[in-house]
Amino acid sequence: MLDVSRDKLPEHVAIIMDGNGRWARKKGKSRNEGHRVGIEKIREMVEICLDLGIKFLTIYAFSCQNWKRPREEVNFLMKRFERYLDKEGQELKRKGVRLGVIGRKEELSQTLQKKIEKTVRMTQNNDKLYLNLAINYGGQEEIVDAVKKIAEEIRKGTLASQEIDVDLFRKYLYTEDQPYPDLLIRTSGEQRVSNFLLWQIAYAELWITPTLWPDFEKEEFIKAIRDYASRKRRFGGLEEE
Repeated sequence: MLDVSRDKLPEHVAIIMDGNGRWARKKGKSRNEGHRVGIEKIREMVEICLDLGIKFLTIYAFSCQNWKRPREEVNFLMKRFERYLDKEGQELKRKGVRLGVIGRKEELSQTLQKKIEKTVRMTQNNDKLYLNLAINYGGQEEIVDAVKKIAEEIRKGTLASQEIDVDLFRKYLYTEDQPYPDLLIRTSGEQRVSNFLLWQIAYAELWITPTLWPDFEKEEFIKAIRDYASRKRRFGGLEEE
């Protein structure tokens, strides 16, 4: 049971779901089996957020740098993403979950792009939870893409450089007007943010657990929420007396 008042809950939780390969190795299974279980775990996180009333959930599923992995592993992951969309699309719609996919989608296969477009369109009117899947995503790449959009508007004369500030810049990010993450959870114990939401997590609270992603359960998610609720968030200011 979560004994935290609603006003103390994070509005937006972001998760770096790390540790699938290590989990598989410990179990004597293939890395692909670890990824299969890891992708299935997304459903559980969606259910938890719906139960708690968290409005935004962003999951780091595949980075721009992950293309360096063996081709067989990458192909398996892409097929699992396709299967996830096929399998979960109607369920997301039924439960009021709106899907968004952030990253350089144009570099994904046409098949996966079409499945993304179909599921995004199917769920576009939902408002209980906004689920962002970061696929072919990189924080540095996102910032570069935002700069290119701004530069093009300046070139066309529809934007003046003097207009650029922090509030305007965020509108050119993949996440556009969504609230920034309040809480960033990383599984597997690694002490880094791995090029994830670099602009958006400027003031996010970090919560790192040694638990490998396939073993990350509701009890630990709630532990992270409780810890978040106990912190004082000052955003560079002073704590009120």
